[in-house]
Amino acid sequence: MAIVNMLIELAFSMALLVNAALFVPQIIRLYKVKDSKELSLLTFGGFLTIQLITVMHGFVVSDYLLVFGFSLSILTCGLTTWLIIWYRLKNP
Repeated sequence: MAIVNMLIELAFSMALLVNAALFVPQIIRLYKVKDSKELSLLTFGGFLTIQLITVMHGFVVSDYLLVFGFSLSILTCGLTTWLIIWYRLKNP
């Protein structure tokens, strides 16, 4: 059973890293194009809110792997959200 738990923990860790990495192409696209008209602020703002709530839950239940993984997602999703807002203000 310990091997199964270890494999699940490894899969969960990898999923958290992939979750954070999925925002990177959006960041690169936003930086290159300098326009956010095709991206939904509601969607990325919603992702960011869910990630913040998940990190708070991780602290409450002392699941620091969850806290770490979603903190990475907050960084990448937060940067995407910030760039969307920045370019919308810059190019109304």
